Amino acid sequence: MEEFRILEIKQSVFENNDRQADLLRSELKEQKTFLLNLMSSPGSGKTTTLTRVIEQLKDEMKIGIMEADIDSDVDAKTISGTGAKVIQLHTGGMCHLDADMTKQGIEGLGTEEIDLAILENVGNLVCPAEFDTGAVKNAMILSVPEGDDKPLKYPLMFSICDVLLINKIDVLPYFDFSIEKCTERVKKLNPDIKIIPISSRTGEGIDVFADWLREEVAEWKK
Repeated sequence: MEEFRILEIKQSVFENNDRQADLLRSELKEQKTFLLNLMSSPGSGKTTTLTRVIEQLKDEMKIGIMEADIDSDVDAKTISGTGAKVIQLHTGGMCHLDADMTKQGIEGLGTEEIDLAILENVGNLVCPAEFDTGAVKNAMILSVPEGDDKPLKYPLMFSICDVLLINKIDVLPYFDFSIEKCTERVKKLNPDIKIIPISSRTGEGIDVFADWLREEVAEWKK
């Protein structure tokens, strides 16, 4: 019987991606550009949250947004109304961005005088969590209507994030969602994560998220 090779494709793909991600972070550090990877399910309020936080920060820093979607340019059109620099990334059917795709987006966006770049990743809680994009920090949004059990169902996503925004708290009275239970479940997976309840509709809590971004951008630029 002939011998044959066994290739661990998934492992090699991740190892190569991790190397590219580290290289991208090094480049961003030299350029003094902070990159945030923002993830969530579809409909959780990523774009609305971005418009709110851009409004608070746009007079203090240069902001660039990369909108990643399988198709359409709806979100990019929305963000363009804020005055922030924005580009639309089409993934060609891919359900996530990896480091190489993010680098292409960064090059298309341009980092000249960009203090804060935000990648609005493709909307789902599975694939984006598996790939290091080269971002400095990872953030995610969980909306109240999705339920407080999501950390149990998608543990990796909650494990790799530095900040969790619990959005749509204005509708808490109408849903069976416990911020306390959610917090407890998330902290078991990720004790150091920062959790910020917000309402992108009313603006509640957005100032706390903006303050977190200010601190992180300033620290990255040192």
